[in-house]
Amino acid sequence: MASTRSGSRRTRVHVVSDVHGNARDLARAGEGADALVCLGDLVLFLDYADHSRGIFPDLFGKENADRLVELRTARRFVEAREFGARLWSGIGIDRAAAIEKAVRKQYAELFAVFPTPTYATYGNVDMPALWPEYAHSGTTVLDGQRVEIGGWTFGFVGGGLRTPMRTPYEIGDEEYAAKIEAVGEVDVLCTHIPPEVPELVYDTVARRFERGSRALLDAIRRTRPRYALFGHVHQPLARRMRIGVTECVNVGHFAGTGTPWALEW
Repeated sequence: MASTRSGSRRTRVHVVSDVHGNARDLARAGEGADALVCLGDLVLFLDYADHSRGIFPDLFGKENADRLVELRTARRFVEAREFGARLWSGIGIDRAAAIEKAVRKQYAELFAVFPTPTYATYGNVDMPALWPEYAHSGTTVLDGQRVEIGGWTFGFVGGGLRTPMRTPYEIGDEEYAAKIEAVGEVDVLCTHIPPEVPELVYDTVARRFERGSRALLDAIRRTRPRYALFGHVHQPLARRMRIGVTECVNVGHFAGTGTPWALEW
């Protein structure tokens, strides 16, 4: 990757989100760019397109993964949690320890292939407490913080809002809004979840509305960044739309496409 600098030469940044274990393509995601931006969800707990992949089927097999996806897709979240609890009790191992061990294995592989420089924030399925152990010197982790890339200011807000899914990094609306406020006015606002706009939060395959942020939508209207970039919704009804002067872009489900979204100025 070329070094990032401002001036007469144009700057190119590649952006990925929802990596979900795709280390092979992540290793090439920064080629031809001055920097890589990652909007989180590195971990693959369960692949909804291929139920044989992920931490859950590794432990419990594809048939049980099929059932879990069926329950979650039907929004039968209480039954899904009870089903999972029965499986965990049946294998007689500590759930938290087993998941952390599997996540550590994925993080070791994924962080190792991040190019320099990479700017990253957390997704809702990530475990932020583990990131300092794996982020090398070329990777800058930001959450509620700003950084300059090629003369533009990028702000980062990680994680998701609370849902019945109870994924690892879900936080309250007030805490999330405080991070948005801390970022302030930027050229590019980078988050894992989208603003709360129906076309941006509806997943056409899962057939449900994911949680977006009202605070993020208000900040876009108020601070008017050039771009608002996000992921989280794997098959959105709309991949991009303009809110005022801001171009809002779902950068894509990197685990499925293997292709980063490019921003050049």
